[in-house]
Formats: sequence, C-alpha cells, structure tokens
Amino acid sequence: MVKRIASIAIVLVALGLAGFFLFAPGMAERSMNQVVGTEAKVSPQAEALHRTLTIADLHGDTLLWQRDMLERASRGHIDLPRLIDGNVALQVFSSVSQTPRGQNYARNEATDTLWLLAIGQQQPIRTWFSPLERTLWHGVKLDRAAAGSEGRIRLIRTRGDLATLLDERQRGLPRTGALFSVEGLHNLEGDFANLDRLYDAGVRMAGLTHFFDNEIAGSMHGVAKGGLTPLGRRVVREMERRGMVIDIAHCSHACVAEVLAMATRPVVSSHGGVQATCRENRNLSDDEIRGVARTGGVIGVGVWDAAVCGTDPVHTARAMRHIRDLVGIDHVGLGTDFDGAVTAGYDVSRIALITSALIDEGFTEEEIRKAMGGNVLRVLGQVLPER
Repeated sequence: MVKRIASIAIVLVALGLAGFFLFAPGMAERSMNQVVGTEAKVSPQAEALHRTLTIADLHGDTLLWQRDMLERASRGHIDLPRLIDGNVALQVFSSVSQTPRGQNYARNEATDTLWLLAIGQQQPIRTWFSPLERTLWHGVKLDRAAAGSEGRIRLIRTRGDLATLLDERQRGLPRTGALFSVEGLHNLEGDFANLDRLYDAGVRMAGLTHFFDNEIAGSMHGVAKGGLTPLGRRVVREMERRGMVIDIAHCSHACVAEVLAMATRPVVSSHGGVQATCRENRNLSDDEIRGVARTGGVIGVGVWDAAVCGTDPVHTARAMRHIRDLVGIDHVGLGTDFDGAVTAGYDVSRIALITSALIDEGFTEEEIRKAMGGNVLRVLGQVLPER
C-alpha cells in the first residue's frame, strides 16, 4: 500500500511538472503582454502613407518569451508575420536578463526572478542563474530565427548591413532588419571583459540599467539611484569606440546627466515617455530631452500606460509632439516596448494607428517619416561600426 501511494505521488509530481513546463510560460506571458481593444481607426490616407514609410522600433522584448518568431502567435505583440503586416523595416530586439522581485517603478533591490522562467521554458542549464548566459541564449535565438527566415530577417550589426537592408527593401524584397540589444548591463556580471562576449554575440545597443542599480550605474527604479561607476564610465567609452548605441532608458537622473555630459556620439532613450505629457518617474524631463538632442540622439516613445498615460495611439502621438516642439523633429522616435510585460492597445501589425494619430496631431508627411523610423536609421548609420 505504501509503495502504491508513493508511486501515485511520483506520477502526480511528474504530471505537475509536465503541466508547469507545458503551460506555465505561455500562461505567464498571456497575463503580461496583453492587447486591450482600441476604438481608433486608420484612415485611408494614413494607411497609404504608412505603406511608404521605413519604420524602425527601438525596443521590443520578444526574445524573452517561448515563441517561434517566424510564426504568427495568438499572444504577445511581435512576430515576423505581424512585423510584415505593420510594414516594420527594422526592429530592435532587446534581451531582458534579470527582473527583480516585486518589480515596480519606485524602488527595487537587485534580486532575480527570471530563473523560474528560464527553467520553465527549458532553457539551457547555463542560463538558469546567469544573466550573461541568458543574453547569450537570446542571441542564439535571434540568430536561429534569422537563419530559418529564408532571408526575411536580416541581422543588423554594421552600417553595411543597414545599407543592404534599405537597398533590398527599396527593391521590393521582403526584409525586416533585426538589431540585438540588451536591457541593463548587469549581464556583464561585473566583468569588463564580458563586453567582448556581448559584442561577439551581435549586441549593438545596450541600456546601462534596468529596474535596479548595478555595477555600471544607478537605475531610476533602484535603491541608491546613483550615477555612473568607474566601471560604467569605462564601459560607456568602450561602447562608443566599438560602435554600440548607448541607451539611457531606465537610468537614474544622475546616470543620464553623466552619460550626456561625456557622450561623443548620439545617445538614445529607447523606450519611455516624457514628463510633460505623463508624469511617471521613469520619463524624461525637458532638460534631459534637450541633452539627448544635443548629442544628436533620439527618444523612442512607448505605447503603454506608464510611458504615455494611456494605450490609445493619440497618447503616443502627443508625447512625440512635445519632443518635436521642444527640440525638433530630428529627435523623435518610436520605442514601443512591445512584449515587455506591458498592456498595449494594439500589436505591431496595427502600428499604422500611430501614423494616423500623428496626422491628426498635425505632423507633416516629412515629420512622420522621420519620427516613425528615419531618425533611428540616421543614428544607427552614425554609430554602428562600418563593417
């Protein structure tokens, strides 16, 4: 009898584990990357213009999730079929490698909850407790997606890659560029030499911090919220030398000020909003917007509530308008944060809604071309290595 009970218990545990591995990751994502209905419509005028744009999105977190990027999914916000539907020319795919317990915008300790997702998604064991290895795994996933895409995904690592992508699209070939980024250089694990490993894995953009302070800099959502550390200053200089785009999204105010003061190349804020239209602590002040503009950089505006105080495309368009009115159209960009555990009013297939909202906000056709991708492409053309 005891043996029989033990056998039944083992079977139940096995079934429970099987259910966890099969269903828990997808259930978790469905609860985090939601699409809520929006009543906004795309006018025929906006749709026609949208089809002629070269669209670039500075931030998407699709690599975090257990989905085939090449197949249309019933959850989340981004995959290749939906990128094609949305006429996206270039998508920045970011690696989220650590998230703190009880994540919030105000104050977080440097704890880690992603080990559970790594195990649940049956990732390689080396990724379970290493932020660096998680990012390297995300790079493998992106490389495999490109290799299996029959040429529809082109990896962007150099200015030459970018020029080839734009030439192919000009000739009508179905191509979407994919640039690999990281969200927080805690994945260096305190070792400057690991920047080589990230670069070799294809990383060409890096946010210095995420939701907690790290060995590089203070986070807007950290405990100390300090500036750059000596290691951080060294990393910033090396990133500029190598041709890696510096991203100040999530950086503390002190970190932002120090990066902007030492920058010799354009800096981006890949995803977020502005204090003038949405007073959330992670959003940029007018002085910080001016600082990014002085570097020649771009501010990527998001599509979720905490970035723009709403999920309707008009909220994104109004934040873009503020940046345009403050420092000029050359510094306005798109940084959706799709698949970043955010609730959005639409997925990437319906991104023409933003084009329509920009028309309604009085943007000219030329301004829309710059805001929806032209400015991001300019920055990449200035910063990325030549070859």
